[in-house]
Amino acid sequence: MRKKIISLVCLVTAAAAVSAQEVTTTNSDSLRTAVREAADSVKQDTSDVIVIRRVPLESGRTIDDDMLVVDTIPSSNEGVSIVLFNDNTWRYVRNRNVSAEDDTVFTSDWDTVKLQAYDIELKDMPVSVVIDLVDSLKSYHYPIIGKINSKYGVRRRRSHQGTDIDLEVGDPVYATFDGRVRISQYQNGGYGNLIIIRHDNGLETYYGHLSKRLVEPDDWVTAGQVIGYGGSTGRSTGPHLHFETRYKGQSFDAERLIDFATGTLRRETFLLKRSYFSIYSKFTQDFDEEVKSEAEDKKIAAQAAAVQYHIVKRGDTMGRIAINYHTTVSRLCQLNGLKNPDKLSIGQRIRVR
Repeated sequence: MRKKIISLVCLVTAAAAVSAQEVTTTNSDSLRTAVREAADSVKQDTSDVIVIRRVPLESGRTIDDDMLVVDTIPSSNEGVSIVLFNDNTWRYVRNRNVSAEDDTVFTSDWDTVKLQAYDIELKDMPVSVVIDLVDSLKSYHYPIIGKINSKYGVRRRRSHQGTDIDLEVGDPVYATFDGRVRISQYQNGGYGNLIIIRHDNGLETYYGHLSKRLVEPDDWVTAGQVIGYGGSTGRSTGPHLHFETRYKGQSFDAERLIDFATGTLRRETFLLKRSYFSIYSKFTQDFDEEVKSEAEDKKIAAQAAAVQYHIVKRGDTMGRIAINYHTTVSRLCQLNGLKNPDKLSIGQRIRVR
């Protein structure tokens, strides 16, 4: 029953959740009152320009199986609700029925059977792309904290496209960002029990060799939700998590994003270069230089400033948005991969530049 309740929250209301706020009270009415007051501070993010956030971000809280939902409270933003838990904590969540960062992320190239859903060659990938790893709700959680047994790169003359993190059989494995499960299956090619989650930021994360899977294809999941348990299924010499990060099917070193020793997200905004998709391009080769490089910061800022978004509000139409931003409906559809310009959702982020 507990799993069903948590799954209901994830399916109906869950999305980018921040670290839960502690409320020092055992009275549920007092909890509701305190949270309702906090709800008034939730404002719709209408920022047009991406904010560059290169500072590290600590992991958010875990959603355990024994956590029960007490209530769901609306906020001043139609796309964001507040969920109260039975341990006197609460957290903001995005209502998937109202709001999505980009609807096309979860519809285009969506396949719940084939591991490789994208049909894009490396040469056709952008030279670089700025990715907001987390949104204003800061929804992130480490998949697992542990010692790295095997890094991304060439291993025994073969490409090892993930990072192997040590664990014990039965250790919980967590969703890294909010998103939707695309694959949950036993994979005979080596992954064993495998889960693939596609996230609002466009990335996909792979979780391999699990002993048990707790989610199914098309399930919505929240960062910090337990999606399975560690194991040694498939082609594995011992218990570990095989973790991959991919963009449009192309893998890159997950250590560029996560410090697996501490669980910290290294940066909130990430400049993903096409060169990173090379199996020989590793985090340890150039990350320190990148962080200290003023030129790198300027490059990220310039690319981010060139991209502009509009958050859909009640009454908006694609035609009105096009007029306000001095562009055309066809151009907006092209930028956002939209086939039907009449299908807009409140809270949806539309790229206008």
